[in-house]
Amino acid sequence: MALWGHKDGTENKPNWLSTAEKEKTQATASGWELSTVVGSRTRKEVLVSINGLNTLLASANITSFLWTTTTVDKSEGFTLALTATFNEAVDVTGSPTFTVVNDQRADHVLTYLSGSGSNEIKFALGIAAANAATNAGDVLSVGANPIALNGGTIKDAGTSVVSTITSVASIGTAAGTKTVVA
Repeated sequence: MALWGHKDGTENKPNWLSTAEKEKTQATASGWELSTVVGSRTRKEVLVSINGLNTLLASANITSFLWTTTTVDKSEGFTLALTATFNEAVDVTGSPTFTVVNDQRADHVLTYLSGSGSNEIKFALGIAAANAATNAGDVLSVGANPIALNGGTIKDAGTSVVSTITSVASIGTAAGTKTVVA
């Protein structure tokens, strides 16, 4: 198995990268690029150069979901926030949505916030204190295929290739769950 290639997936990223670094590595026109935050700046480093890698991969694919919500407290209210990470940069138009599954009540639909032009797009939904949408003990999770275009588009950055927005349940499971507290 090669350490690098022009195929999608973490198997083409070096084994010495941590899981977090692999998630921050994306396909660009220059090759595989790692983005790291140093102080208030983002440093981008081309780890291996493969000219036109982002077009060799066909369409961008979801590689992970990450909760950016730390506390889900019904009494204080909270913002449900998630980041969808793709293997390469995407351009977003319109208002895509992200559905969070609530095991006891109706699901929550988060709206697109930002990230067009990068490989991370962000979704959020504010939930007021003492709301009827959640109760203490509700478990919130990410299911399969949580992103809906809702009349918008998610395409490979700088191209007209429509990105793959479907995802297997295991990507959502890897994101873990959030439990609502009183």
